[in-house]
Amino acid sequence: MTPFKVTIIASFVAAVILGIVFELIRRRRLRERYALIWVVTGVVLLVLALWRRGLNTVAGWMGVKTYPPSVFFAAILLFVLVLLLHFSIVLSRLSDQNTTLAQRLALFETDVLEREQKKDADEEPG
Repeated sequence: MTPFKVTIIASFVAAVILGIVFELIRRRRLRERYALIWVVTGVVLLVLALWRRGLNTVAGWMGVKTYPPSVFFAAILLFVLVLLLHFSIVLSRLSDQNTTLAQRLALFETDVLEREQKKDADEEPG
């Protein structure tokens, strides 16, 4: 059976995560796209933390017999790894878009300079 102290700590951590997520949503610092992921994760972690028999059942399904709370921490680690992969993909895409934008801006500036030079040359007498 999961130790009661671990249940209390895990429940507290999950509740704090949910509280932070809801506060970030309220302040509009977290977009809906990511808010749903975090809310679902917080709820799942809270349910696993509070439902001690459920955590033991899930641990049994996964073959963990010595320390069932390790499944809880493994779930957290897996979530963090998936989130890091997702953010790496988003960051790579943004980096590519930034490079493309910088190249387009340079082409636009070159075009503007050429037009100004041509206009100045047309206005000069002689």
